[in-house]
Amino acid sequence: MAITSPFKAFTDGKTEIHLGQHVLAEFFDCDPNTLNSLDKVEKYMVDAALECGATIVQKCFHVFNPYGVSGVVIISESHLAIHTWPELGYAAVDLFTCGEKCDPKISYEFLKRKFNSKKATFTELKRGIIDEATMKVMEKPFEIMQQSID
Repeated sequence: MAITSPFKAFTDGKTEIHLGQHVLAEFFDCDPNTLNSLDKVEKYMVDAALECGATIVQKCFHVFNPYGVSGVVIISESHLAIHTWPELGYAAVDLFTCGEKCDPKISYEFLKRKFNSKKATFTELKRGIIDEATMKVMEKPFEIMQQSID
């Protein structure tokens, strides 16, 4: 059975294979009206998936009382998920893509603009690291690829 959607990276002359890129993002000082709008949050999350080249399979969003929106966009390449705290101007976002087709950092930059975030951070993780010798997933924790504070 072949590995579906591996991501190959080249560092220090070595090929490294992992299954997914997982961006954990936090957006601060966002427009609270945007973060409390089911329609806007859903549209921006769907558009963020399309912006990075993902194929949308399904979506599900919910607005909370008195405020806040949670949702997920299921993509062929994995998922994008969000929960907002409009009263704090804060959104926590999970952008997980598999393979080389999609770059979750493109979705991150898109959402930062759409939420009018004055400050944002992300940590990008390597998920499902493959041992080239055995072509099996190594039983070890994910690795941090990159961190950023904007």
